Amino acid sequence: MKLSPDSVASLIAQVLKRRGVQRVYALCGGHIMPIWMRLDAEGIRIIDVRDERAAVHMAQAEAELTGGLGVALVTAGPGLTNAITGIANAHVSRAPVLVISGTSPRPQENRGGLQDLDQASLVRGITRYARTVREPALALAELDEAISRAFGEGGEPGPCYIDFPTDTLRAEVPKALQLDEHLRPKLPAVMAPAAERVAAAVDLLWSARRVLVISGRGARNAGPELTALLDRLGAVYLDTGESRGVVADDHPSIVAAMRGAVMGDADVVVTVGRRLDFQLAFGSPAIFRDARFVRIGDTAGEVRDNRRGEVELFGSVAESLRAMLALAGNRPSQVDAAWVARLRGDHLARAVKLRQTMETAAPGSDGKLHPNRVLAALQAAVGPDAVVITDGGDFLSFARVALNARTMLDPGPFGCIGIGVPYGIAASLVHPDRPVLVATGDGAFGFNAIEIDTAVRHKAPVLIVVANNGAWQIEVHDQKVTHGKVVGTRLQDCDHAAMARSFGMHAERVETEEQLAPAIARALANRPALLDMVVTPEAISSDAKSGLAWVPDLQPLEAWDNAERSWREKA
Repeated sequence: MKLSPDSVASLIAQVLKRRGVQRVYALCGGHIMPIWMRLDAEGIRIIDVRDERAAVHMAQAEAELTGGLGVALVTAGPGLTNAITGIANAHVSRAPVLVISGTSPRPQENRGGLQDLDQASLVRGITRYARTVREPALALAELDEAISRAFGEGGEPGPCYIDFPTDTLRAEVPKALQLDEHLRPKLPAVMAPAAERVAAAVDLLWSARRVLVISGRGARNAGPELTALLDRLGAVYLDTGESRGVVADDHPSIVAAMRGAVMGDADVVVTVGRRLDFQLAFGSPAIFRDARFVRIGDTAGEVRDNRRGEVELFGSVAESLRAMLALAGNRPSQVDAAWVARLRGDHLARAVKLRQTMETAAPGSDGKLHPNRVLAALQAAVGPDAVVITDGGDFLSFARVALNARTMLDPGPFGCIGIGVPYGIAASLVHPDRPVLVATGDGAFGFNAIEIDTAVRHKAPVLIVVANNGAWQIEVHDQKVTHGKVVGTRLQDCDHAAMARSFGMHAERVETEEQLAPAIARALANRPALLDMVVTPEAISSDAKSGLAWVPDLQPLEAWDNAERSWREKA
């Protein structure tokens, strides 16, 4: 059946094209075939995947890397249920992702039709907007609303979901109802903060002695303003992953290696588009001690979660920072330069020591490579312009410290391991001119390993490096220490390179230090490529040592948990 250019499916494709969508990540199915074919007709590239979860992960990576809309198209029933993990990850990460699906034709609803589910109800709790659109005349307005909500127009940004009965997709929308107001792109909303709050923030910050700035998701489009604030104040700075690269790695404010010390020392903490979640000890006074907070954000969670600010600026982050800088003018900062210099010096000393330790990390007693030796070789090979995706449990702990790049992605606040391969594929399609490295543990790799087929078919120039220690290693360590017995956390000694070669990918297995550099060079020259790095399970990560695996009661890390207990008892 040939679809009319006025059909709902045709209009969906037209809206996405006008919104600048170049790729849709998808897995085909009968319920969505009308949309599928119209996307192709409009020249929108379909990246067909092997599992719907991976499609949503790829859409999220596209959104994170471009600042635009990531789109996943999944079919009904199992197609949607497979996608739920990806949707939940985008929900916690507050990423602008649109998930589109199909449902049973209207005459078959609630009659036991194929893959007939109330799909919108399944995802309503993990989306900003979830609708089934049955009336063709409402399709454009509903799609426009879903896209607006994804970008945070009216609340937090995050994934939105919309589906259509298949007969609705084939139905025509009268031309009189095809209003351009629903089709055209929208300019991002800019919210100015209240002037009196800007003045209060400036007074507090420009009189403080030990200012710590921590950025997150909301700071991604405010890099110049954030850098200017750091320069003007002379404050120190931490990024916990959500906004890596917004401030240059060599900026003199960065004290990442001194995170624990600076969190306890600061007298004022400024969160810039950042929630005070588990990665920041929920802002607890047990960890931040006597710090006062200035909260800056464009969503309620980034302004008020866990700790209220002495000053709270609700508005567009870049606009809020510009307003503060303009009001401060040439007012001199009172930040303690000696405190900053001491922290910066200690940070640099630790960074140098880490680099030296990585480059000389000895193999285990089993003769297998140390993860840090692998990571040192990768860092030297890919350079600072790479897009780096780190994934895993135990291996992520090594990689997030050892690897640095202008653009980095990781499992995020949801801790959703398995994102590495799909994120890497999307990243290499978005940035085909930049090296894209996925550094993943073998357990995490297994979740979406089949997507190496997708990388080969779509010629996505990604390098996937699997740290292969044959275990869920952080859990193995926890079981040994806590329970004295290892149960169900060992994996096979798999040859992941052999699997990758079976899909036509350049792949090698690396087992010695002498093989490292040549294998990495060949892989970079023959992407997509996979390197199966055989690493020792004897290396113990910082996360394994910190107690993260056994999930303490009050705080995510054992040291923080102890500090929290002590503080509560004294209080």
